[in-house]
Amino acid sequence: MQRHMPMGYRMGKGKVFLEEEKARVVRKVFADYLSGISTHAIAKELTAKGIPNANNKPSWNHGSVGRILENIKYLGDEMYPQMIESEVFEQVQNRREEQRQRLGRVKQPNNINSKNSFSGRVWCGECGEVFRKYVENRGRPSEKSKWRCKHYIYKNRVRCIGGAVTEEQIKEVFILAVNRIIKTPSLLEKKPKKAPKRYPPEFLKLDQRIKELEAGQQFSSKELATLIFQRAEAIYQTAKVKDYEHHTENMRQALSGKELQTGFDEELFLQTVKGMIVYTEGQMDVEFINGLTLHETYK
Repeated sequence: MQRHMPMGYRMGKGKVFLEEEKARVVRKVFADYLSGISTHAIAKELTAKGIPNANNKPSWNHGSVGRILENIKYLGDEMYPQMIESEVFEQVQNRREEQRQRLGRVKQPNNINSKNSFSGRVWCGECGEVFRKYVENRGRPSEKSKWRCKHYIYKNRVRCIGGAVTEEQIKEVFILAVNRIIKTPSLLEKKPKKAPKRYPPEFLKLDQRIKELEAGQQFSSKELATLIFQRAEAIYQTAKVKDYEHHTENMRQALSGKELQTGFDEELFLQTVKGMIVYTEGQMDVEFINGLTLHETYK
């Protein structure tokens, strides 16, 4: 098992732990890629520095870097501790998809992006953190998965009482919400209320670390430059662009000619939904790309 374990982890006493030295390399790969450095350039730098790869050989290529960037294990599950923040992971996947489209490459059926249409779109109504997928009994006949707040368990303690949902429940709520719009198209004309600006937890952590480095006069630090870029990315993700009419028209086109949905349409979901907020006791909000938010109850 140790041989097939993702880089940055090690097995000890029947448990998987972070191997900090290699985990730092993995985190740097993610940070460098988000800062605009290509997988080829990252591989070249790691090889030049003699840093061992997952097979403990100081030889890298764009493929080995790419496999790190797309390995969902770094988000953590019941076996692997989390190494990469879900927001960072999602931003990396978005950039990789943009690169594929720009270069005209076809996304493979088993690509991580094709498997996780809910990643980065489901949020906790209790604490505001993103939901992530937790898998129990992986690889066994009894395997099952649920989406929970990433702070449900934090440092081996229950920290958030936000609800848990299955993918079937997420799909059910989307179908209920989108059918309401299909039945009553005038819902699209309801302009969203202005909400107070809120910064995500990731921004606050980045901002605090930047202030610490600046207080220590580390203005030439490469870490500082990377963190400033990531903070700008976090602000950009929450920026409210005044494009209500544009997104509303996109939704009209996506829903044009659609009959009431009886099954989950992944393409329609990705085209129309900005995010979903999960509350306890079967309550969920669906926020569409134009700001329209519908409250639904699920089983």
